[in-house]
Amino acid sequence: MPYKEREINKMYYTMGEVSAMFDVNQSLLRFYEKEFDILQPKKNKKGNRYFTNEDIENLKVIFHLIRDKGYTINGAKEHMRNNMGESKDQQRVLNALENLKKFLLEVRDQL
Repeated sequence: MPYKEREINKMYYTMGEVSAMFDVNQSLLRFYEKEFDILQPKKNKKGNRYFTNEDIENLKVIFHLIRDKGYTINGAKEHMRNNMGESKDQQRVLNALENLKKFLLEVRDQL
């Protein structure tokens, strides 16, 4: 089996990297930062935002609730306030299933 490179996980992601990751405008990320208290990206002296892995996971939950499930902003806030642990667990399961799907597709392509 050929050598497979490890996936590199960074400690901090810039605003541009996160917006490219989610395929959204940076203004939407700034809006969600104001709306959702759980998003707390670090800022340097210039005011540049740096998102942690925890912020990325929270953004995944927010986008899942708003885009996939059709929640409103207020509905997503309420759901996260009441069911945050459950939402994060569901997001972890979704991530694991997506990784499994990607792996199986790679195996199929190698056959």
